Amino acid sequence: MKTFLRIFFVLLMGTLFYGLYYKGNINREIGDKIIGFNVLISAFLFLPLFLCHRWKGKRLQDYTLTEENLRKMREGNPNIKKTSK
Repeated sequence: MKTFLRIFFVLLMGTLFYGLYYKGNINREIGDKIIGFNVLISAFLFLPLFLCHRWKGKRLQDYTLTEENLRKMREGNPNIKKTSK
């Protein structure tokens, strides 16, 4: 998956630069379409694949601010004020 994502990213960047070149030197309308399709593919294909790859095997609770996580942070850092409830 890691290799696929790298190759896909390089292809997306190549397509983006090609669209920018095409927009500036050849035909503005077609260049805009190339860039637009590239943004759509990046947002709806690459980003979800990348996020699934990066979050695989991780728990969301470890990264959210729950009462338990806040208590752990307060206990680990003596400079944080403790609030009474």
